[in-house]
Amino acid sequence: MARIAGVNIPTGKRVAIALTYIFGIGPASAVKICKESNISSDRRVNELTEDEVMSIREIIDNHYQVEGDLRRETAMNIKRLMDLGCYRGLRHRRGLPVRGQRTHTNARTRKGPSKPVAGKKK
Repeated sequence: MARIAGVNIPTGKRVAIALTYIFGIGPASAVKICKESNISSDRRVNELTEDEVMSIREIIDNHYQVEGDLRRETAMNIKRLMDLGCYRGLRHRRGLPVRGQRTHTNARTRKGPSKPVAGKKK
């Protein structure tokens, strides 16, 4: 099992798919990394040599922000918005949708399960 950026990459999958298991690397970035390291994206992870794994590791370390650093930066950006007290920060603080979605109906992912309101019966 190859370990890149602190993540165990699944060995049976294609390289381009396996790289997406790293937080911060999507399908497009994974294909780009394969091209930069001159590795066919159709090859399986267990077919890679140690040098090829090292080249992938170096490319990710030098050109991409992944895993802990990326999560920390995202959390700091949200915390900054909350400390500023701007509209987006208030929405984060209250646990409501941030990007203008309606909340009269829907928005259950952000708001949680519905709470019954007393006195609504007819």
